[in-house]
Amino acid sequence: MPATPKTTVSAASTTARHAAASDADLLDQTAAAVRAAGSALRERFGAVVRYQTREELMRALAANDDTALDILRPRLTHLRPDAGWVEDELGGGALPPGEWWVVDPAEGNVNHLHGLPEWAVTATLVRDNQPVLAAVHLPLTGETYTARTGAGAHLDGRPLRVSQTADLGLGIVATSQARPDEDDDVVRRVGSSITAMLFDALVVRTAVPATLHLLNVAAGRIDAFWQFAGARADLLPGALLVTEAGGRISDAEGHPWTPRSESFLAAAPGIHDQAVATLSR
Repeated sequence: MPATPKTTVSAASTTARHAAASDADLLDQTAAAVRAAGSALRERFGAVVRYQTREELMRALAANDDTALDILRPRLTHLRPDAGWVEDELGGGALPPGEWWVVDPAEGNVNHLHGLPEWAVTATLVRDNQPVLAAVHLPLTGETYTARTGAGAHLDGRPLRVSQTADLGLGIVATSQARPDEDDDVVRRVGSSITAMLFDALVVRTAVPATLHLLNVAAGRIDAFWQFAGARADLLPGALLVTEAGGRISDAEGHPWTPRSESFLAAAPGIHDQAVATLSR
């Protein structure tokens, strides 16, 4: 009788399967962490928080951040004890090699203080400067958006897909304003880009935070989002969600986007190049 063929599994493929399984479980636990933090922030939400000075504003923002971080940091550190932790929500640029938690404990914090509904809690695990999993929770709707490299993007377990729009003139697009104390040239570029899109797109939406626009791109509700400058915590979770939902990510000139890039564009494939042309005028 012929010998029974032997099945050989390479160490690399076994490691890859174990890593995928580990990341899938890690994403579930990350989603649970952002939901818990979101519940704590929801308890603080309601009446408009009044402030008269920038110092009072900063204290109010920090109080929200600390409420969420007191939940997020111990939970995420327990999940990945050796991962670094990015404290600066407004920070940009590349990270050192290895794993890092990039967290925005109250994305849209100013909206929260003003009793507006557009705010969220986000957590992204970055591995060698690539986002590998992300969870975004919207406490007021109870929705949780998740994405994992190679496994797609989901809203409460339902797959997300970007829109099929192929004409920018029929598209809804969005941007976020420059950060406080942004460079004057960036502020002017934001303004000129909005003007250009007002001519070329059907509807232009301008609001903060960036993450919520990117959720809408991933879900196919709007067709493109762009931003100049921007922080890692603003863009990394949405970038992964849009990519895993079938969208295209680049800088505003159409070059590959990295955390070092000075601009960002996420769009449905059918209008990506048209959006680049508009933003490049």
